[in-house]
Amino acid sequence: MSIQSVATRPFSGQKPGTSGLRKKVSVFRQPHYLENFVQSIFDTVPELRGGTLVLGGDGRYYNRVAVQTILRMAAANGVAQVLVGQGGLLSTPAVSCVIRTRGATGGIVLSASHNPGGPDEDFGIKYNVSNGGPAPEKITEAIHARTEAIEVYRTVDAAELDLDTLGSTELAGMSVEVIDPVADYAALMEKLFDFGAIRALFASGFRMRFDAMNAITGPYAHEILEGRLGAPAGTVVRGTPLEDFGGAHPDPNLVHAHDLVELMMGAGAPDFGAASDGDGDRNMILGRGFYVTPSDSLAVLAANATLIPAYAGGLKGVARSMPTSMAVDRVAAALGLNCYETPTGWKFFGNLLDAGCITFCGEESFGTGSDHVREKDGLWAVLAWLNVLAVRREPLADIVRAHWASYGRNVYTRHDYEGIDSAVADELMADLRASLQSLPGCVLDGLSVTSADDFTYTDPVDGSVSRKQGVRVAFSDDSRIVYRLSGTGTQGATLRVYIERHEADADKHGLDPQQALAALIVLADRIAGITSRTGRPAPDVIT
Repeated sequence: MSIQSVATRPFSGQKPGTSGLRKKVSVFRQPHYLENFVQSIFDTVPELRGGTLVLGGDGRYYNRVAVQTILRMAAANGVAQVLVGQGGLLSTPAVSCVIRTRGATGGIVLSASHNPGGPDEDFGIKYNVSNGGPAPEKITEAIHARTEAIEVYRTVDAAELDLDTLGSTELAGMSVEVIDPVADYAALMEKLFDFGAIRALFASGFRMRFDAMNAITGPYAHEILEGRLGAPAGTVVRGTPLEDFGGAHPDPNLVHAHDLVELMMGAGAPDFGAASDGDGDRNMILGRGFYVTPSDSLAVLAANATLIPAYAGGLKGVARSMPTSMAVDRVAAALGLNCYETPTGWKFFGNLLDAGCITFCGEESFGTGSDHVREKDGLWAVLAWLNVLAVRREPLADIVRAHWASYGRNVYTRHDYEGIDSAVADELMADLRASLQSLPGCVLDGLSVTSADDFTYTDPVDGSVSRKQGVRVAFSDDSRIVYRLSGTGTQGATLRVYIERHEADADKHGLDPQQALAALIVLADRIAGITSRTGRPAPDVIT
Protein backbone atom coordinates (compact mmCIF):
# COMPACT_ATOMS: atom_id res chain seq x y z
CA MET A 1 0.00 0.00 0.00
CA SER A 2 1.51 3.28 -1.05
CA ILE A 3 1.45 6.49 0.97
CA GLN A 4 -0.13 9.31 -1.00
CA SER A 5 0.53 13.01 -0.49
CA VAL A 6 -2.55 14.92 -1.60
CA ALA A 7 -2.37 18.60 -2.41
CA THR A 8 -4.97 20.72 -0.66
CA ARG A 9 -5.86 24.28 0.32
CA PRO A 10 -7.06 25.66 3.67
CA PHE A 11 -10.73 26.02 4.54
CA SER A 12 -11.76 28.99 6.61
CA GLY A 13 -13.45 28.45 9.95
CA GLN A 14 -11.83 25.20 11.07
CA LYS A 15 -11.49 26.58 14.58
CA PRO A 16 -12.45 24.13 17.36
CA GLY A 17 -15.14 25.45 19.69
CA THR A 18 -15.93 24.52 23.27
CA SER A 19 -15.42 20.84 22.47
CA GLY A 20 -13.99 20.31 19.02
CA LEU A 21 -14.92 21.25 15.46
CA ARG A 22 -18.65 21.02 14.77
CA LYS A 23 -20.26 21.69 11.41
CA LYS A 24 -23.06 20.40 9.23
CA VAL A 25 -22.43 17.02 7.59
CA SER A 26 -22.54 18.78 4.22
CA VAL A 27 -19.53 20.84 5.29
CA PHE A 28 -17.53 17.80 6.39
CA ARG A 29 -18.37 15.97 3.15
CA GLN A 30 -16.60 18.58 1.03
CA PRO A 31 -13.51 17.07 -0.62
CA HIS A 32 -10.46 17.45 1.65
CA TYR A 33 -12.39 19.12 4.52
CA LEU A 34 -12.16 16.31 7.08
CA GLU A 35 -8.71 15.34 5.82
CA ASN A 36 -7.36 18.85 6.33
CA PHE A 37 -8.43 18.92 9.97
CA VAL A 38 -7.19 15.39 10.69
CA GLN A 39 -3.81 16.07 9.07
CA SER A 40 -3.56 19.23 11.16
CA ILE A 41 -3.96 17.06 14.27
CA PHE A 42 -1.15 14.75 13.16
CA ASP A 43 1.07 17.71 12.25
CA THR A 44 0.43 19.37 15.62
CA VAL A 45 0.84 16.25 17.79
CA PRO A 46 4.09 14.64 16.61
CA GLU A 47 4.05 12.07 19.43
CA LEU A 48 1.28 10.24 17.56
CA ARG A 49 3.96 9.00 15.17
CA GLY A 50 4.92 5.66 16.70
CA GLY A 51 2.14 6.03 19.29
CA THR A 52 -1.28 4.55 20.01
CA LEU A 53 -4.48 6.31 18.95
CA VAL A 54 -7.98 5.56 20.28
CA LEU A 55 -10.70 6.16 17.71
CA GLY A 56 -14.49 6.07 17.85
CA GLY A 57 -17.67 8.09 17.86
CA ASP A 58 -21.34 8.19 18.72
CA GLY A 59 -22.51 6.46 15.55
CA ARG A 60 -24.17 9.47 13.98
CA TYR A 61 -24.37 9.85 10.20
CA TYR A 62 -20.90 10.05 8.59
CA ASN A 63 -19.25 8.31 11.57
CA ARG A 64 -18.21 5.19 9.64
CA VAL A 65 -16.92 7.17 6.67
CA ALA A 66 -14.84 9.38 8.96
CA VAL A 67 -13.41 6.39 10.86
CA GLN A 68 -12.19 4.76 7.63
CA THR A 69 -10.66 8.06 6.46
CA ILE A 70 -8.85 8.57 9.76
CA LEU A 71 -7.53 4.99 9.80
CA ARG A 72 -5.95 5.46 6.36
CA MET A 73 -4.46 8.79 7.38
CA ALA A 74 -3.16 7.41 10.69
CA ALA A 75 -1.29 4.69 8.81
CA ALA A 76 0.19 7.25 6.43
CA ASN A 77 1.31 9.44 9.34
CA GLY A 78 3.21 6.71 11.14
CA VAL A 79 0.82 5.85 13.97
CA ALA A 80 1.87 2.46 15.37
CA GLN A 81 -1.52 1.28 16.64
CA VAL A 82 -5.16 2.32 16.53
CA LEU A 83 -7.72 1.01 19.00
CA VAL A 84 -11.09 1.50 17.33
CA GLY A 85 -14.46 0.73 18.85
CA GLN A 86 -16.46 -2.06 17.22
CA GLY A 87 -18.65 -0.58 14.52
CA GLY A 88 -16.69 2.67 14.91
CA LEU A 89 -18.53 3.23 18.19
CA LEU A 90 -17.19 4.61 21.46
CA SER A 91 -18.89 6.98 23.87
CA THR A 92 -16.92 10.08 24.74
CA PRO A 93 -16.27 8.97 28.35
CA ALA A 94 -15.32 5.51 27.05
CA VAL A 95 -12.69 7.07 24.77
CA SER A 96 -11.22 8.78 27.82
CA CYS A 97 -11.38 5.52 29.76
CA VAL A 98 -9.62 3.51 27.04
CA ILE A 99 -6.89 6.15 26.62
CA ARG A 100 -6.17 6.06 30.35
CA THR A 101 -6.58 2.31 30.85
CA ARG A 102 -4.38 1.33 27.92
CA GLY A 103 -1.82 4.13 28.09
CA ALA A 104 -2.64 5.51 24.65
CA THR A 105 -1.02 8.61 23.21
CA GLY A 106 -4.36 10.25 22.52
CA GLY A 107 -7.74 9.80 20.91
CA ILE A 108 -10.02 11.17 18.22
CA VAL A 109 -13.69 11.47 19.18
CA LEU A 110 -16.28 11.74 16.41
CA SER A 111 -19.39 13.44 17.73
CA ALA A 112 -21.42 16.60 17.84
CA SER A 113 -22.59 15.59 21.33
CA HIS A 114 -26.21 16.59 21.94
CA ASN A 115 -26.73 18.11 18.46
CA PRO A 116 -29.06 16.34 15.97
CA GLY A 117 -27.66 13.77 13.53
CA GLY A 118 -28.42 12.80 9.94
CA PRO A 119 -27.42 13.75 6.39
CA ASP A 120 -28.62 17.34 6.87
CA GLU A 121 -27.59 17.68 10.51
CA ASP A 122 -24.40 17.93 12.53
CA PHE A 123 -21.06 16.17 12.80
CA GLY A 124 -18.00 16.87 14.90
CA ILE A 125 -14.43 15.86 15.67
CA LYS A 126 -12.08 16.58 18.54
CA TYR A 127 -8.71 15.44 19.80
CA ASN A 128 -8.16 14.10 23.32
CA VAL A 129 -4.70 14.06 24.87
CA SER A 130 -2.90 11.35 26.86
CA ASN A 131 -4.70 12.08 30.13
CA GLY A 132 -7.94 11.20 28.35
CA GLY A 133 -9.28 14.73 28.33
CA PRO A 134 -10.04 17.24 25.56
CA ALA A 135 -6.97 18.95 24.14
CA PRO A 136 -6.14 22.17 26.02
CA GLU A 137 -6.42 25.51 24.27
CA LYS A 138 -2.73 25.69 23.35
CA ILE A 139 -3.15 22.51 21.28
CA THR A 140 -6.51 23.41 19.74
CA GLU A 141 -5.13 26.82 18.81
CA ALA A 142 -2.11 25.15 17.19
CA ILE A 143 -4.39 22.77 15.27
CA HIS A 144 -6.44 25.73 14.04
CA ALA A 145 -3.30 27.60 12.99
CA ARG A 146 -2.17 24.55 11.04
CA THR A 147 -5.53 24.33 9.22
CA GLU A 148 -4.95 27.85 7.94
CA ALA A 149 -1.61 26.95 6.37
CA ILE A 150 -2.01 23.33 5.29
CA GLU A 151 -0.90 22.44 1.75
CA VAL A 152 -0.85 18.64 1.78
CA TYR A 153 -2.29 15.68 3.68
CA ARG A 154 -1.14 12.07 3.76
CA THR A 155 -3.20 8.92 3.30
CA VAL A 156 -2.82 5.38 2.04
CA ASP A 157 -4.58 3.73 -0.87
CA ALA A 158 -6.39 0.88 0.87
CA ALA A 159 -9.73 -0.87 1.00
CA GLU A 160 -12.08 -0.28 3.90
CA LEU A 161 -11.39 -2.31 7.03
CA ASP A 162 -13.92 -4.56 8.76
CA LEU A 163 -15.04 -2.57 11.81
CA ASP A 164 -17.64 -5.08 12.99
CA THR A 165 -15.43 -8.04 13.92
CA LEU A 166 -13.40 -7.92 17.13
CA GLY A 167 -9.70 -8.58 16.70
CA SER A 168 -6.50 -7.23 15.17
CA THR A 169 -5.48 -6.58 11.60
CA GLU A 170 -2.81 -4.55 9.83
CA LEU A 171 -3.05 -1.51 7.61
CA ALA A 172 0.14 -0.40 5.84
CA GLY A 173 2.25 -1.58 8.78
CA MET A 174 -0.06 -0.09 11.42
CA SER A 175 -1.84 -2.38 13.89
CA VAL A 176 -5.61 -1.87 14.01
CA GLU A 177 -7.43 -3.52 16.91
CA VAL A 178 -11.23 -3.50 16.89
CA ILE A 179 -12.21 -3.50 20.58
CA ASP A 180 -15.42 -4.08 22.50
CA PRO A 181 -16.60 -0.48 23.05
CA VAL A 182 -18.24 -1.30 26.40
CA ALA A 183 -15.82 -3.68 28.14
CA ASP A 184 -13.14 -1.31 29.51
CA TYR A 185 -15.71 1.23 30.63
CA ALA A 186 -18.00 -1.30 32.35
CA ALA A 187 -15.04 -2.79 34.21
CA LEU A 188 -14.11 0.67 35.50
CA MET A 189 -17.66 1.36 36.69
CA GLU A 190 -17.66 -1.92 38.61
CA LYS A 191 -14.55 -0.76 40.48
CA LEU A 192 -16.08 2.60 41.43
CA PHE A 193 -19.56 1.68 42.61
CA ASP A 194 -21.15 -0.85 44.97
CA PHE A 195 -22.75 -3.03 42.33
CA GLY A 196 -23.92 -5.44 45.03
CA ALA A 197 -25.94 -2.74 46.78
CA ILE A 198 -27.44 -1.55 43.50
CA ARG A 199 -28.34 -5.12 42.51
CA ALA A 200 -30.10 -5.48 45.86
CA LEU A 201 -31.97 -2.24 45.21
CA PHE A 202 -33.33 -3.56 41.91
CA ALA A 203 -34.09 -6.93 43.50
CA SER A 204 -36.25 -5.13 46.10
CA GLY A 205 -38.66 -3.98 43.38
CA PHE A 206 -37.06 -0.61 42.62
CA ARG A 207 -38.10 0.52 39.14
CA MET A 208 -36.14 2.68 36.73
CA ARG A 209 -36.41 4.02 33.19
CA PHE A 210 -33.27 4.94 31.26
CA ASP A 211 -33.74 6.72 27.92
CA ALA A 212 -30.67 6.29 25.74
CA MET A 213 -32.27 8.54 23.10
CA ASN A 214 -31.26 6.22 20.21
CA ALA A 215 -27.68 7.22 20.95
CA ILE A 216 -24.38 5.76 22.10
CA THR A 217 -25.16 4.95 25.75
CA GLY A 218 -27.70 2.30 24.75
CA PRO A 219 -25.18 -0.59 24.58
CA TYR A 220 -23.49 0.60 27.79
CA ALA A 221 -26.79 0.88 29.67
CA HIS A 222 -28.03 -2.51 28.46
CA GLU A 223 -24.82 -4.19 29.60
CA ILE A 224 -24.43 -2.42 32.95
CA LEU A 225 -28.00 -1.72 34.11
CA GLU A 226 -29.83 -4.75 32.75
CA GLY A 227 -26.86 -7.11 32.48
CA ARG A 228 -24.61 -6.58 35.48
CA LEU A 229 -27.04 -4.88 37.88
CA GLY A 230 -30.14 -6.93 37.20
CA ALA A 231 -32.54 -4.18 36.22
CA PRO A 232 -35.57 -5.74 34.47
CA ALA A 233 -35.50 -6.01 30.68
CA GLY A 234 -37.13 -2.90 29.26
CA THR A 235 -35.52 -0.60 31.83
CA VAL A 236 -33.44 0.81 28.97
CA VAL A 237 -35.48 2.30 26.12
CA ARG A 238 -34.33 3.62 22.73
CA GLY A 239 -31.13 1.69 23.36
CA THR A 240 -29.89 1.11 19.79
CA PRO A 241 -27.63 3.85 18.37
CA LEU A 242 -29.07 5.22 15.14
CA GLU A 243 -27.36 7.44 12.57
CA ASP A 244 -30.10 10.06 12.88
CA PHE A 245 -31.04 9.28 16.52
CA GLY A 246 -34.44 8.24 15.24
CA GLY A 247 -35.12 11.77 14.06
CA ALA A 248 -34.96 12.96 17.66
CA HIS A 249 -32.76 15.60 19.27
CA PRO A 250 -30.39 13.63 21.56
CA ASP A 251 -30.23 16.27 24.28
CA PRO A 252 -31.32 15.04 27.73
CA ASN A 253 -33.33 18.02 28.93
CA LEU A 254 -36.94 18.76 29.78
CA VAL A 255 -37.76 19.68 26.19
CA HIS A 256 -36.07 16.97 24.13
CA ALA A 257 -36.53 14.07 26.58
CA HIS A 258 -40.22 14.89 26.90
CA ASP A 259 -41.43 11.27 26.82
CA LEU A 260 -39.30 10.41 29.84
CA VAL A 261 -40.35 13.57 31.64
CA GLU A 262 -44.01 12.85 30.96
CA LEU A 263 -43.61 9.32 32.31
CA MET A 264 -41.81 10.45 35.47
CA MET A 265 -44.34 13.19 36.21
CA GLY A 266 -47.38 10.98 35.65
CA ALA A 267 -49.30 8.45 37.69
CA GLY A 268 -47.51 5.16 38.23
CA ALA A 269 -44.09 6.61 37.49
CA PRO A 270 -40.99 4.49 38.22
CA ASP A 271 -38.82 5.35 41.21
CA PHE A 272 -36.00 6.80 39.12
CA GLY A 273 -35.56 8.17 35.62
CA ALA A 274 -32.48 9.16 33.66
CA ALA A 275 -31.34 9.98 30.15
CA SER A 276 -28.09 10.57 28.34
CA ASP A 277 -27.14 12.38 25.13
CA GLY A 278 -25.67 11.66 21.72
CA ASP A 279 -22.14 10.81 22.81
CA GLY A 280 -22.86 9.73 26.38
CA ASP A 281 -21.27 12.54 28.33
CA ARG A 282 -24.45 14.28 29.57
CA ASN A 283 -27.20 13.19 31.91
CA MET A 284 -30.63 14.13 33.19
CA ILE A 285 -31.86 12.87 36.54
CA LEU A 286 -35.49 12.57 37.67
CA GLY A 287 -37.36 11.07 40.58
CA ARG A 288 -41.04 10.25 40.78
CA GLY A 289 -42.70 13.60 40.06
CA PHE A 290 -39.39 15.40 40.58
CA TYR A 291 -36.70 16.92 38.32
CA VAL A 292 -33.15 17.41 39.58
CA THR A 293 -31.28 20.31 38.00
CA PRO A 294 -27.72 19.48 36.94
CA SER A 295 -26.45 22.06 39.44
CA ASP A 296 -28.34 20.40 42.28
CA SER A 297 -27.25 16.97 41.06
CA LEU A 298 -23.59 17.92 41.41
CA ALA A 299 -24.19 19.42 44.87
CA VAL A 300 -26.19 16.45 46.22
CA LEU A 301 -23.68 13.92 44.89
CA ALA A 302 -20.82 15.88 46.46
CA ALA A 303 -22.65 15.94 49.80
CA ASN A 304 -23.23 12.16 49.62
CA ALA A 305 -19.95 11.12 47.99
CA THR A 306 -18.69 9.07 50.92
CA LEU A 307 -21.57 6.61 50.38
CA ILE A 308 -19.86 5.53 47.13
CA PRO A 309 -16.91 3.10 47.57
CA ALA A 310 -14.48 4.96 45.27
CA TYR A 311 -15.03 8.20 47.20
CA ALA A 312 -15.50 6.80 50.72
CA GLY A 313 -12.39 8.63 51.90
CA GLY A 314 -13.87 12.01 50.96
CA LEU A 315 -13.29 14.45 48.13
CA LYS A 316 -10.12 16.41 47.43
CA GLY A 317 -12.13 19.37 46.18
CA VAL A 318 -14.87 20.27 43.72
CA ALA A 319 -15.20 22.48 40.66
CA ARG A 320 -18.00 23.91 38.56
CA SER A 321 -18.22 25.95 35.40
CA MET A 322 -18.90 29.62 36.04
CA PRO A 323 -22.55 29.60 34.82
CA THR A 324 -23.38 26.56 36.97
CA SER A 325 -25.31 27.45 40.11
CA MET A 326 -23.40 28.01 43.33
CA ALA A 327 -25.14 25.13 45.12
CA VAL A 328 -21.97 23.02 45.22
CA ASP A 329 -20.05 26.00 46.66
CA ARG A 330 -22.16 25.70 49.82
CA VAL A 331 -21.43 21.98 50.12
CA ALA A 332 -17.72 22.65 49.69
CA ALA A 333 -17.77 25.34 52.38
CA ALA A 334 -19.55 23.01 54.81
CA LEU A 335 -17.07 20.18 54.12
CA GLY A 336 -14.00 22.44 54.19
CA LEU A 337 -13.18 21.78 50.53
CA ASN A 338 -11.81 24.09 47.87
CA CYS A 339 -14.35 24.95 45.18
CA TYR A 340 -13.00 26.14 41.82
CA GLU A 341 -14.94 28.21 39.29
CA THR A 342 -13.82 27.60 35.69
CA PRO A 343 -14.94 28.66 32.20
CA THR A 344 -17.42 26.47 30.36
CA GLY A 345 -15.69 23.51 28.70
CA TRP A 346 -14.60 20.25 30.32
CA LYS A 347 -11.00 20.82 29.28
CA PHE A 348 -10.70 23.43 32.04
CA PHE A 349 -11.24 20.76 34.69
CA GLY A 350 -8.37 18.65 33.33
CA ASN A 351 -5.49 20.47 35.03
CA LEU A 352 -7.36 20.53 38.36
CA LEU A 353 -8.04 16.79 38.13
CA ASP A 354 -4.49 15.91 37.08
CA ALA A 355 -3.05 18.03 39.88
CA GLY A 356 -5.23 16.29 42.47
CA CYS A 357 -7.05 19.50 43.36
CA ILE A 358 -10.55 18.13 42.80
CA THR A 359 -12.49 14.87 42.67
CA PHE A 360 -15.97 15.94 41.48
CA CYS A 361 -16.81 18.54 38.84
CA GLY A 362 -19.79 19.57 36.81
CA GLU A 363 -21.50 21.94 34.41
CA GLU A 364 -25.08 23.17 34.34
CA SER A 365 -25.36 21.85 30.79
CA PHE A 366 -26.14 18.37 32.13
CA GLY A 367 -22.50 17.36 32.59
CA THR A 368 -21.20 15.69 35.76
CA GLY A 369 -18.06 13.69 36.41
CA SER A 370 -15.14 12.77 38.62
CA ASP A 371 -11.45 11.97 38.47
CA HIS A 372 -12.11 8.48 37.04
CA VAL A 373 -11.83 9.86 33.47
CA ARG A 374 -11.22 13.29 31.97
CA GLU A 375 -14.61 13.79 30.34
CA LYS A 376 -18.02 14.38 31.76
CA ASP A 377 -19.79 11.06 32.04
CA GLY A 378 -23.56 10.60 31.80
CA LEU A 379 -23.79 6.97 32.88
CA TRP A 380 -21.33 7.57 35.76
CA ALA A 381 -23.74 10.19 37.14
CA VAL A 382 -26.66 7.76 36.84
CA LEU A 383 -24.71 5.05 38.67
CA ALA A 384 -23.65 7.53 41.35
CA TRP A 385 -27.30 8.36 42.01
CA LEU A 386 -28.22 4.66 42.05
CA ASN A 387 -25.46 4.03 44.59
CA VAL A 388 -26.74 6.84 46.85
CA LEU A 389 -30.33 5.59 46.52
CA ALA A 390 -29.23 2.03 47.26
CA VAL A 391 -27.55 3.10 50.51
CA ARG A 392 -30.07 5.67 51.73
CA ARG A 393 -33.20 3.81 50.62
CA GLU A 394 -35.16 7.06 50.46
CA PRO A 395 -37.11 8.52 47.54
CA LEU A 396 -34.98 10.75 45.37
CA ALA A 397 -37.20 13.79 45.97
CA ASP A 398 -36.82 13.40 49.74
CA ILE A 399 -33.03 13.30 49.43
CA VAL A 400 -32.98 16.54 47.43
CA ARG A 401 -35.45 18.30 49.72
CA ALA A 402 -33.40 17.31 52.76
CA HIS A 403 -30.35 18.76 50.99
CA TRP A 404 -32.18 22.06 50.47
CA ALA A 405 -33.21 22.09 54.12
CA SER A 406 -29.54 21.83 55.10
CA TYR A 407 -27.95 24.16 52.54
CA GLY A 408 -30.81 26.28 51.19
CA ARG A 409 -31.89 26.08 47.58
CA ASN A 410 -30.10 27.80 44.73
CA VAL A 411 -33.17 28.37 42.56
CA TYR A 412 -31.86 28.27 39.02
CA THR A 413 -32.86 28.40 35.37
CA ARG A 414 -31.20 28.67 31.96
CA HIS A 415 -32.85 30.36 28.97
CA ASP A 416 -31.48 29.54 25.50
CA TYR A 417 -32.08 31.72 22.44
CA GLU A 418 -30.96 29.48 19.58
CA GLY A 419 -29.96 30.28 16.01
CA ILE A 420 -30.02 34.05 16.38
CA ASP A 421 -28.11 36.25 13.96
CA SER A 422 -24.43 36.12 14.92
CA ALA A 423 -23.90 39.85 14.33
CA VAL A 424 -26.84 40.67 16.60
CA ALA A 425 -25.53 38.33 19.29
CA ASP A 426 -22.02 39.78 19.10
CA GLU A 427 -23.34 43.33 19.34
CA LEU A 428 -25.50 42.41 22.33
CA MET A 429 -22.52 40.97 24.19
CA ALA A 430 -20.28 43.91 23.22
CA ASP A 431 -22.82 46.39 24.58
CA LEU A 432 -23.17 44.37 27.77
CA ARG A 433 -19.41 44.46 28.27
CA ALA A 434 -19.35 48.20 27.63
CA SER A 435 -21.92 48.73 30.40
CA LEU A 436 -20.12 46.75 33.09
CA GLN A 437 -18.31 49.63 34.75
CA SER A 438 -21.51 51.64 35.16
CA LEU A 439 -23.67 48.85 36.63
CA PRO A 440 -22.27 48.40 40.18
CA GLY A 441 -24.20 50.58 42.61
CA CYS A 442 -27.23 50.87 40.34
CA VAL A 443 -30.64 49.88 41.67
CA LEU A 444 -32.59 47.94 39.05
CA ASP A 445 -36.18 46.98 39.79
CA GLY A 446 -35.43 47.35 43.48
CA LEU A 447 -32.25 45.23 43.35
CA SER A 448 -28.85 46.75 44.04
CA VAL A 449 -26.06 45.64 41.69
CA THR A 450 -23.07 44.62 43.81
CA SER A 451 -20.73 43.59 40.98
CA ALA A 452 -20.57 43.23 37.20
CA ASP A 453 -17.71 41.75 35.22
CA ASP A 454 -16.60 39.72 32.22
CA PHE A 455 -15.29 36.50 33.73
CA THR A 456 -11.56 35.94 33.35
CA TYR A 457 -10.05 32.65 34.51
CA THR A 458 -6.47 32.16 35.59
CA ASP A 459 -5.66 28.46 35.77
CA PRO A 460 -4.24 27.80 39.26
CA VAL A 461 -2.10 24.94 37.94
CA ASP A 462 -0.38 26.32 34.85
CA GLY A 463 -1.18 30.05 35.09
CA SER A 464 -2.87 30.22 31.69
CA VAL A 465 -5.46 32.97 31.31
CA SER A 466 -8.84 32.69 29.55
CA ARG A 467 -10.72 35.96 28.99
CA LYS A 468 -14.24 36.93 27.94
CA GLN A 469 -15.83 33.80 29.38
CA GLY A 470 -19.22 35.31 30.20
CA VAL A 471 -20.77 38.47 31.64
CA ARG A 472 -21.81 38.24 35.31
CA VAL A 473 -24.14 40.64 37.13
CA ALA A 474 -24.59 40.04 40.88
CA PHE A 475 -27.15 41.59 43.21
CA SER A 476 -27.40 42.32 46.92
CA ASP A 477 -30.07 39.66 47.54
CA ASP A 478 -27.61 36.84 46.68
CA SER A 479 -28.87 36.52 43.12
CA ARG A 480 -27.06 36.79 39.80
CA ILE A 481 -27.54 36.82 36.03
CA VAL A 482 -24.96 35.42 33.60
CA TYR A 483 -24.84 35.92 29.81
CA ARG A 484 -22.66 34.00 27.37
CA LEU A 485 -22.63 32.78 23.78
CA SER A 486 -22.47 29.01 23.39
CA GLY A 487 -19.70 27.39 21.36
CA THR A 488 -21.55 24.15 20.56
CA GLY A 489 -23.94 25.21 17.80
CA THR A 490 -23.38 24.97 14.06
CA GLN A 491 -25.72 27.71 12.77
CA GLY A 492 -26.03 31.29 13.92
CA ALA A 493 -25.42 31.96 17.60
CA THR A 494 -26.94 30.62 20.78
CA LEU A 495 -27.32 33.13 23.60
CA ARG A 496 -27.56 31.52 27.01
CA VAL A 497 -28.85 33.41 30.02
CA TYR A 498 -28.42 31.89 33.47
CA ILE A 499 -30.44 33.18 36.41
CA GLU A 500 -30.21 32.12 40.04
CA ARG A 501 -31.00 33.19 43.57
CA HIS A 502 -30.25 31.48 46.86
CA GLU A 503 -33.41 30.81 48.85
CA ALA A 504 -33.02 30.04 52.55
CA ASP A 505 -36.75 29.97 53.35
CA ALA A 506 -37.83 26.31 53.27
CA ASP A 507 -41.44 27.35 52.64
CA LYS A 508 -40.36 28.65 49.21
CA HIS A 509 -38.21 25.68 48.17
CA GLY A 510 -41.08 24.07 46.29
CA LEU A 511 -41.76 27.01 43.98
CA ASP A 512 -41.33 26.51 40.25
CA PRO A 513 -38.09 28.30 39.24
CA GLN A 514 -39.85 30.28 36.50
CA GLN A 515 -42.23 31.62 39.14
CA ALA A 516 -39.63 32.13 41.84
CA LEU A 517 -37.28 33.94 39.44
CA ALA A 518 -39.93 35.80 37.43
CA ALA A 519 -38.72 39.29 38.37
CA LEU A 520 -35.09 38.42 37.61
CA ILE A 521 -36.08 36.90 34.26
CA VAL A 522 -37.74 40.16 33.24
CA LEU A 523 -34.71 42.11 34.46
CA ALA A 524 -32.29 39.86 32.55
CA ASP A 525 -34.13 40.62 29.32
CA ARG A 526 -34.18 44.35 30.03
CA ILE A 527 -30.49 44.65 30.94
CA ALA A 528 -29.39 43.03 27.66
CA GLY A 529 -32.30 44.11 25.47
CA ILE A 530 -32.79 40.54 24.28
CA THR A 531 -36.34 40.82 22.97
CA SER A 532 -35.83 44.20 21.32
CA ARG A 533 -32.57 43.11 19.64
CA THR A 534 -33.48 39.59 18.54
CA GLY A 535 -37.24 39.85 18.10
CA ARG A 536 -37.58 36.76 20.28
CA PRO A 537 -40.37 37.22 22.86
CA ALA A 538 -39.30 34.08 24.70
CA PRO A 539 -36.39 31.63 24.80
CA ASP A 540 -36.39 28.54 22.61
CA VAL A 541 -35.40 26.20 25.45
CA ILE A 542 -35.84 26.63 29.20
CA THR A 543 -34.03 24.31 31.60
